[in-house]
Amino acid sequence: MAALARPRHKRDSVATRARIEREALRLFAEKGVDGATIRDIAQAVGVADAALYRYYPSKEEIARDIFTRHYASLAERIRAIGDRGGPIRGIVRALVDLLCDLLDEEPDVFAFILLNQHAHLRYVDRDGNAVEELRAIMRAAHGRGEISVADPDLAAAMALGAVLQPAVFKFYGRLPGPLKDRAPILADAAARAAGAVG
Repeated sequence: MAALARPRHKRDSVATRARIEREALRLFAEKGVDGATIRDIAQAVGVADAALYRYYPSKEEIARDIFTRHYASLAERIRAIGDRGGPIRGIVRALVDLLCDLLDEEPDVFAFILLNQHAHLRYVDRDGNAVEELRAIMRAAHGRGEISVADPDLAAAMALGAVLQPAVFKFYGRLPGPLKDRAPILADAAARAAGAVG
């Protein structure tokens, strides 16, 4: 028996919501949440301003929804890398590859997460927190004697800094080409920053 088709208005509603999120993400990455207006988003989607309010009560709610979904996805991917185990240098390389791929393939997502984390992290559950996942990886690595930095928050911050600052330079055009081309250098710097032993 064939599956029942979703009613057209329901399909249109899902498609419109996806367009709103896609265009809002692009505009938020380009102009910032404060710089993008409801009118900008509505025009990019091709709907009236008032139509957006059928899907979201405010621009801030759009930003929060986009942030929490993408941030939770990033946290899940970081957790999966940590769960695979192995030496910390291999884990760090996989994490750096993940971040480089995200920047190179989804620059709007990367920019939005990076530039808006302070406004939205308070809405993120502990289970969906990318930094908590990275912290857990660093705590386990220290427990195995693979890194010398005992404070997992400090180890995570220093390792992230080795990747995020080059990412910022990439955004400003100071580092041409894919960031992935620099992944081995970044992974080595991140591992050393976290105090990788050996």
